[in-house]
Amino acid sequence: MDVSMDGPSTSTAASSSAPPSHTHYSAPLDEVFYTSYPVVQDVPVGQPIEDWKYEMRREAQLILPNLYLGPFQTSKQFDVLKSFGVTHIVCIRDKQEAFLVKPRFPEHFVYLTLDISDHEDQNLIRIFPQTRNFIDDAIAHGGTVFVHCNGGISLGPSVVVGYVMAKRQTTYEEALKWVQSRRYCISPNQGFMYQLKEYEPIYRATLSAEAAALAASSNPTPSPATNSTRRKRAGDEDSDEDEDPSANGNAMMSDDPEPTNGGAEWSHKPERRMQRVDQR
Repeated sequence: MDVSMDGPSTSTAASSSAPPSHTHYSAPLDEVFYTSYPVVQDVPVGQPIEDWKYEMRREAQLILPNLYLGPFQTSKQFDVLKSFGVTHIVCIRDKQEAFLVKPRFPEHFVYLTLDISDHEDQNLIRIFPQTRNFIDDAIAHGGTVFVHCNGGISLGPSVVVGYVMAKRQTTYEEALKWVQSRRYCISPNQGFMYQLKEYEPIYRATLSAEAAALAASSNPTPSPATNSTRRKRAGDEDSDEDEDPSANGNAMMSDDPEPTNGGAEWSHKPERRMQRVDQR
């Protein structure tokens, strides 16, 4: 898999191309609203498209706030991309399509280009973390992302379904219904469908691991070396407290004479006094 952030520089002559006469938006550009669609509750997105028309497959649709999905035709329409507020583009293509499906305006948008095949044996799961991080980072910085492949039917939708699964913590069936309600023409190949089903326990385990790591970083556990140092310091303090403070004081205040025997060791033996006890 060949992954690059920027594609080859191309002419921007396409920027002057006018948008199509009929561009269908899932929601007005200046507003998004809460929908009662039952798959994911209370997500501010455009309402599901009930009256789908064939020509809409050549246009982009809003899937989640700041996340569009569509075909490569939209990737060539500079004015349309700017009207969507797009700042980042995920360009997914087969290597054989590189001459056609490619970054068109690298000087205006940040691209993530993924060379993968629309085959059932193509490993799709391994690119999910990369696309998720790219989309999350873009949206976190106030950007809007457009995901596209060639026709916007299998590759691009599969990546977006995987993103919706992890972002909204839903099953692959629910995420697929959610995306398809916005872009009715999507049809991931059978191999991608199996992988999306397998991805569900993977992303849930990943989220659990991330939560555990975050909890551990906020409440760090002292290392064995730190515990040993603390126990040693506590033991030293206990030894200091147990020592008789009067011993040093008596030694310092002693009036015993200095040794005068030419350097020989001097020792003092206390005088013993005997008392007579009268026994009657």
